[in-house]
This record gives sequence, structure tokens and C-alpha cells, in this order.
Amino acid sequence: MSKKVFLDLTHPFSAETPRWPYFDKPLIDSKHSMAKGGVLTQYIGCTMHTGTHCDAPRHVMEKEFDGKRARYTHEMPVDAYTGDAVCLEINIEKWGLITDVHLEDACRRADIKPEELEGMVVCLNTGMHRQFDDSKDYYHYSCGTGVEAGKWFVKHKVKCVAMDMQALDHPLHTAMGNNGMTRMNLLGASGRPITEEYIEQFGEEAYAEFDKELYIKIHGQKAYDEKFGDLEAIGQWGTWEPCHKQLLGHGIVGVENLGGDLDKVSGKRFRFYCFPIRWYMGDGSMARCVAEIDEDDINDVPDRTYYYCGVLPKR
Repeated sequence: MSKKVFLDLTHPFSAETPRWPYFDKPLIDSKHSMAKGGVLTQYIGCTMHTGTHCDAPRHVMEKEFDGKRARYTHEMPVDAYTGDAVCLEINIEKWGLITDVHLEDACRRADIKPEELEGMVVCLNTGMHRQFDDSKDYYHYSCGTGVEAGKWFVKHKVKCVAMDMQALDHPLHTAMGNNGMTRMNLLGASGRPITEEYIEQFGEEAYAEFDKELYIKIHGQKAYDEKFGDLEAIGQWGTWEPCHKQLLGHGIVGVENLGGDLDKVSGKRFRFYCFPIRWYMGDGSMARCVAEIDEDDINDVPDRTYYYCGVLPKR
């Protein structure tokens, strides 16, 4: 057996780290300096869901599916985000909605059966981590998961899901689209709302997956209840971050913005390590994600090199 090596699956953190559209900019300041005090001490202030980070159930829910109060970070097991893992490479178009079809195709290519995923950490490599930047391409037009993927993870009893995208849900399932209390419906590259752009590209029926009122109008209340009813039954808005809620509401924690050398473990099995801060009553935490893998199993791809905002400079 070859020796075990550790690979970083984390985007670098700095004051310029790309962040979700309405999050505050990280503030980093020096409280002491070498020249004045002989030590370097830095202050950091930012939302804990910045860069590569963990989500706890309390981040998006008051109650979990078992009727109990949603758990905070400190209430999750210390190894909730750590364990035997597989990285599934997802083949999907830009802005596509990841479903069970994509996940099962990725399992076949990784030579793992879905029933083998029980108790494992599942990492998704969609290629979005290579676009990590303060850009519409990374945030507005990312592919992403939804209610079907969430139910698939629950069905197969995975332990944790870690994704290389901006969130555990497709951007149109979030407040970037027409969901959530803020309902930003951000402007896309055309200068029009991204919801309008999506309908123009994929059609109204495809967009209905992200819009409760439109889904009911097109498919009827019964069809909506069949797909989103379990979320509505616990007081959740069905089309607002349904994958987040399917996972976290069933005690399956999530990691967002995986990066680093993720391509080196794509399609591979390995040991995944991720530990949030032991934050009392926390809703999540920035974290360092690392893969431990046999040296001979690593994919032969270049080391990830980061530049400004995490991407190669334009030429």
C-alpha cells in the first residue's frame, strides 16, 4: 500500500474572499505589529458562512423533521462532518438542477453503489470550485441541488454532504432568486432579473421548480404537496432552500464552497476531515477541509494555484 497523504480541499481565506451576495466583507485588522509590539495579533470579523464553511441545522430551521428544536453547532457530534468519503463528479450544464439522475450517474462512474453511501461523507465536484470568484458566474449561474437531491441523500442515509458550489441549493432556490424573506431576484448579465433569464433559457415549467406559486399554478396543489409537502408540514417554504432543509432537517450536515485540490480526489474514496469551531449556539462555522488518501490513488492533475479572488487572471 502506498503512503497516505493529505490534500487541502479549502479555499484560502482573506479579506478579499468571495462571499455570498448580501454578506458583509471580512474585516481583518492588526491589533499588534512586529515593529511596534514584537508580536503579530490580528482581528477577524465576518459572517461565519464565508468561504469554505459548515452549516448546522439551526442555520435554516427552527425544528427538524423529528419535531425537536433544530440543533446548533455545539450540539452536533464532534465527527459530524468527518468520515469515510467519496467524491462524486457531477456532469451537468451551467445553471442546471442536480437530481437523482445526475447523482446515480456519478456513482456509477465512481464505482460505488448508492446503498454503500450510508454513513459516508459525499463530496460533489461540479467544477464550480474552479470558478470561485466574486462573479455572477460563480453565484448567479451556478448549478445546484434541490428537493430531489436532498431526498436522495436522505434516502441513502449519508452522513454529510460537501459541495463545491455557493450553497447547498441551486441559486434560484435561494434569496438570490424569488425565495426567502429578502427575495432579491438579482439582476443577471443581461441587466434583467435572473428569474426572467432562466425562463427565457429553460422555459417556465423548468423554472417552476424554484417558485412555489408558479409550481402550483402549472402542476396543481396535489403535485406540489407530493414534492414539497413534508417541508410545508414542518412550517417551511417548500421551494426556499429545500436541499438545505432536507439534509439539515434529517441531521445530515453540509459543507459549502469546497475548493483546493478537489480535482485530485474526484471519483475517489478517501477520508474526509472537517471540524467547525466548537461554537456554543452556532449556526455554522468556517472550517478547514482535508482529504487523506493513498498517494497512488490521487488523480494526476496540477496542484491548485490561487491568485486574486481564487481564480487564474484573465489574459
